[in-house]
Amino acid sequence: MNPELSASDPKSIAAGLVRSSLTERPLVTELADRFMKAGFKLALVGGPVRDAILGRLGNDLDFTTDAKPDETKSIIKKGADSIWETGREFGTIAAQFGETTVEITTYRSEIYDRESRNPQVRFGESIDGDLLRRDFTVNAMALELTTTPPTFIDNFNGVTDLLKKVLRTPGSPEDSFTDDPLRMMRAARFAAQLSFEVDAAIISAITDMAKRIEIISAERVRDELIKLLMSDNPRIGLSLIVETGLADYILPEVPKLKLEIDEHHHHKDVYEHTLKVLEQAIELEERLGGPNLVIRLAALLHDIGKPKTRELIPGGGVSFHHHEVVGSRMAKERLKRLRFSNEIISDVSALVFLHLRFHGYGTGEWTDSAVRRYIRDAEDQLTHLHVLTRADCTTRNQRKAESLAKTYDSLEERIVKLMAEEELEKIRPDLDGIAIMEILGIQPSPIVGLAYKYLLDLRMDRGPLGADIAKTELLNWWSLNQPKT
Repeated sequence: MNPELSASDPKSIAAGLVRSSLTERPLVTELADRFMKAGFKLALVGGPVRDAILGRLGNDLDFTTDAKPDETKSIIKKGADSIWETGREFGTIAAQFGETTVEITTYRSEIYDRESRNPQVRFGESIDGDLLRRDFTVNAMALELTTTPPTFIDNFNGVTDLLKKVLRTPGSPEDSFTDDPLRMMRAARFAAQLSFEVDAAIISAITDMAKRIEIISAERVRDELIKLLMSDNPRIGLSLIVETGLADYILPEVPKLKLEIDEHHHHKDVYEHTLKVLEQAIELEERLGGPNLVIRLAALLHDIGKPKTRELIPGGGVSFHHHEVVGSRMAKERLKRLRFSNEIISDVSALVFLHLRFHGYGTGEWTDSAVRRYIRDAEDQLTHLHVLTRADCTTRNQRKAESLAKTYDSLEERIVKLMAEEELEKIRPDLDGIAIMEILGIQPSPIVGLAYKYLLDLRMDRGPLGADIAKTELLNWWSLNQPKT
């Protein structure tokens, strides 16, 4: 939080901060001049105003205007690198000017029919009405640029809420969430991004209205979930959607983890363990080059198969045999429903499937063959698997944690050694498909694939064989598997 806001007149200070942040943005002044000369108003609004006050204004700028979309397009087209109109029906024209993206939206109000996924957009005549329809007070501030000097507008005490670090809605949260149920997800996302407290009235409204999220398209829910997960503190947002029941409709596998006791008794329940794994995975993300959606999704979903595989052990305790197999399938199904890309679905479900593989390593008894298969099965997700496996250790027993870390260190060392010796990332059988067909005297057919797999398995088990031994092994296999005539 900018320390200057603690002054006795925070709104004046906030206005100065926003104006100051725009001094190095000549594009903003130029756009304001264009709209003013055309007889229209233009105001910086929403998130950019909030971020300017917080001292972190980015290159995505949102504006609101009394100009209609066609008029906006005509005004901004000069000098724009590109213009797109995908949001035209909602009153939005977007453009790219160098590294800056702008979205300019006509004053509007939008209301959802209770059974519709799409808002009914009405254009308004004043900025006051436009700000009232915004999601939260901290996003309902504006800087009117076509006045001299630019006028700071804060009708709902957004600056005060920034100081208090609290999320409130401009009007009643019930009305806000009726108009756009996705705002319930946005509350969780902003809480996670800003580390803000959520007003009790919002929590109550989400709890009462959670089911209404079902009218929102999976794609919009997915996008908010991604922003939540990629925040600095996703636990805050996840806790909100779980505690209010919102997760029951968008990610029901996660709250169900509260019912399961971790078999190692590390935590009160698997849900808390999951949040801890997510946090520890985030701490290790430097190995992946920075914030990484795949590892965060995998950490969140890695144990979702436990509720379906829970079994009581005679004499006390529980087990979750094969929960990684069940969980992988469940993760794939959930991510498909949320319309994630096929690549993300494949990567996350593979990591869930593999996340227990290390625990078969014991204290280092794996053969080279087992290490090769570990590498092969992980494919290009090997580093992700390293991160997930290490994050999955949440024991409070320091000695045990150190032992597990040391054991995994040894596994990684063996992986590096084997990869250097055998180029395992490029591992192939000693004979390719053409050689297989020549040796067996056959044409392209499914049997070639079976022979190839057999030789690949040998390569994984025994390391490089050389062409002569591979040929002998292939002929032995063929004598047992060639089709009978």
